Amino acid sequence: MYKYYLNMLLLMFLTMNASAAERQLDITLENKSKIDLSNYPLSISLSKEPMNVLSALVTVDGREIPCQLDDLNGDGKYDELFALLNLSKKSTTKLHVTLADKGTPRKYEPKVYVDMMLTNKKIKESNKQDLYISQLTVDRDVNPYSMLHHHGAAFENELVAYRIYFDHRQTVDIYGKYRKGLELKQTQFYPDTSQKEAGFGDDVLWVGNTLGVGTLRGWDGEAPTMVSDVEHRGQRLVARGPLRTIVEVRDEQWRQQPGSQPTDMVTYYTLYAGRRDCKVDVVFNRNVDDLKFATGIINVKNSVEYSDHKGLRGCWGTDWPVSEKDSAGHKRETVGLGICLAKDNIDKELPADKDNYPFVVKVADAHLTYHITFGSDNESFGVHNAKDWFACLEEWKRTLSAESQVIRSE
Repeated sequence: MYKYYLNMLLLMFLTMNASAAERQLDITLENKSKIDLSNYPLSISLSKEPMNVLSALVTVDGREIPCQLDDLNGDGKYDELFALLNLSKKSTTKLHVTLADKGTPRKYEPKVYVDMMLTNKKIKESNKQDLYISQLTVDRDVNPYSMLHHHGAAFENELVAYRIYFDHRQTVDIYGKYRKGLELKQTQFYPDTSQKEAGFGDDVLWVGNTLGVGTLRGWDGEAPTMVSDVEHRGQRLVARGPLRTIVEVRDEQWRQQPGSQPTDMVTYYTLYAGRRDCKVDVVFNRNVDDLKFATGIINVKNSVEYSDHKGLRGCWGTDWPVSEKDSAGHKRETVGLGICLAKDNIDKELPADKDNYPFVVKVADAHLTYHITFGSDNESFGVHNAKDWFACLEEWKRTLSAESQVIRSE
């Protein structure tokens, strides 16, 4: 009997230890550039981890920093750990990561927010909608644009907010702020009069059928084309914070031109805390070097343009943020827009037309990455003229270049 109880205690001990497995990682980041990098995004893949990671702790010099665990593919398991770091110029930063197969993700103050919701016709107020969803897929010829409140997924950090139209345009639109902070949960992209008087932000750009801020479209050899001929169209909230949001836009069996080979295209929009730029990753299910695409930024009325003719392009201008018939209660808005593409992805930089500052884009394989950004003249924390905005764009490109050269070792 004594031996029986001893074996039972041993089994309990082993079970407790087996359920409390941990793995330790040490990661070194070397910033060789002459630029201080704030909010540098660090992603650590967990897809090959032997254990099911349920919690994580990240420390730098023994100090805990916020992190988040994300299930990117929707299979119910966390497959990526994410953190933001400040890397001083010409420096080496060491961090320690503890992964565990017990517990839950640590809680940190939210620095980002994302939502997607159906329009509840029983509620008249545009900032009190309540039918929140996490994803939606529609079949061919179904247009959910009017079914969705603020017309698609919307996401923000304390500096800026974006939304993605859920229709054949898939336009990237923007919401400018007066002060730093998260506010979309309160305004739902449509602040009421009292909220406006209290200093909340608002829609600051009319986009119509233009490229908005870095929308990717097809190219027919003469002009951009909409993403119209698709079998299924979807949006999904992939990551909700506290440090980054990721919104997925899916187009299945897209035919750019009648009779062309169908292509699946998945676009990921990633917004980090503390940064006004948004990363755009486009993944295709095949090599698309037989196709051309178009992107760029809207030609805001009365805008002035900047281009380094190597992928960085921007403008600064003023226009009504809504259509003329809806302009009551709105004022003209002044904004700065920007896009940064890799030089190798540029087939042509086209001159401005009445709608856009466009690029014709080529993709050598099945993946395209570029970045978009904007600023509003309303901001108490931003810039307020074209000269300063274009200087910000130049610094932004230098920062993106420096980030791409950070050396990581484990």
